[in-house]
Amino acid sequence: MHVLIATTGVLSPEPVVDFTRHLLGTSGKVSLITVVEVPRRFLEALDTTNWNPYDEQDPADSHDAVALRYLDERGHRLVEPVHQALQAAQIPCRVVYLEGEDPAAAISQAANDLGADVVVLGSTRPIFAHDAWESVSARVMVESGKPVLVIPATVADGAAGEDAGEDAGEDADKDADKDTR
Repeated sequence: MHVLIATTGVLSPEPVVDFTRHLLGTSGKVSLITVVEVPRRFLEALDTTNWNPYDEQDPADSHDAVALRYLDERGHRLVEPVHQALQAAQIPCRVVYLEGEDPAAAISQAANDLGADVVVLGSTRPIFAHDAWESVSARVMVESGKPVLVIPATVADGAAGEDAGEDAGEDADKDADKDTR
């Protein structure tokens, strides 16, 4: 069994470890991925300023090298809680950071490319709400052609992440509408 765990930093580590342990059985492998949209134009614009957090004073440093460092740093931050939990549970995993603008498409493609048997994702929206069908989790369910295990966010996790930010804005708009009635 090959378990693909995909996170944008919102996935609760404890249930992921529990489910992964059950899915793996006595043999299997785990790939832990995240998809990062690298702001290439912004990073290139930093070259024209006096300050650049990715500048190592190397004039041969290419834009691709700067983008790769950004991808590595951001990717590491996003997967670290789940990666640490898997390591603590002695579940080895391969960590992959993917660059992409469409997380659902990148996760679905990775599931196929890596030969995953199941995809484990987090959800920050109620899965059967109308808006949820626009979420990364729902799109991966439809596009990957793989079984998908969606783990809901805990209360603490629900305050972070790409989908959570969208939901929070929508909830604030609904609350504002109620206040004006």
